[in-house]
Amino acid sequence: MLLAIDIGNTNITLGLYEEERLLFTSRLATDKTRTEDQYAIEICDVMKLNGYDAKVIEDAIICSVVPQVCASVSNAISKLCNIVPLILGPGVRTGLNIRIDDPAQLGADLAAGAVGALAEYTMPCIVIDLGTATTISVLDKNGAFLGGVIAAGIGLTLEALTSKTAQLPSVHIEPPPSVIGKNTADCMKSGLVFGAAAMLDGMIEHIEAELGEKAAIVATGGRAKQIVSCCKREIILNENLLLDGLRIIYEKNNRH
Repeated sequence: MLLAIDIGNTNITLGLYEEERLLFTSRLATDKTRTEDQYAIEICDVMKLNGYDAKVIEDAIICSVVPQVCASVSNAISKLCNIVPLILGPGVRTGLNIRIDDPAQLGADLAAGAVGALAEYTMPCIVIDLGTATTISVLDKNGAFLGGVIAAGIGLTLEALTSKTAQLPSVHIEPPPSVIGKNTADCMKSGLVFGAAAMLDGMIEHIEAELGEKAAIVATGGRAKQIVSCCKREIILNENLLLDGLRIIYEKNNRH
């Protein structure tokens, strides 16, 4: 079995695959202070929680935007399973035609999401990842990776609001009853959720204008479910897009 691991700034997402079938997913908190032994214990516990022994893991692939945590998690997997995980980065085959200024600068998470989208959706395609940061990746009609957009994530926006203002409280990130808020909390929720949705709708419109055609639109990431439902555009929600992309990349690198 293959363990796919997506290490983000806030969460680590794990997915266990038996060939192409995703058996379970789980999330851990990303913590730079945890040691490889602590991560090994957590991964072992997650496996047991879902009814599997860590010994069933035959190989692993990791994409990460947090290098320090990537090293700890990779070493944890090596201790648990006596394997060396494949770490997505320069030199790893993805099958992507990357048409940005410096292809080596493409984030591993963006590459994994693009590979997942290329395998599952019609082209051109716009891939939105709503996590700590909001990223938008653009694939053209031939599946080439053209580039994208990076913006502050909704959680970062809330953090900035509460830390830089004297009277604004922290709120749950959820859609309020209406766009026009009747109290401070609902006004903030409207700005966060409907504001993010409107930004995505607007960016999609601008991107399609540059492409000269309509695109399939898919969203993933921890905040996707909260925002996609408030967008005017039809957006496909795929919470496992990056994990699926990692599985495909693993297969392209003949690690069986």
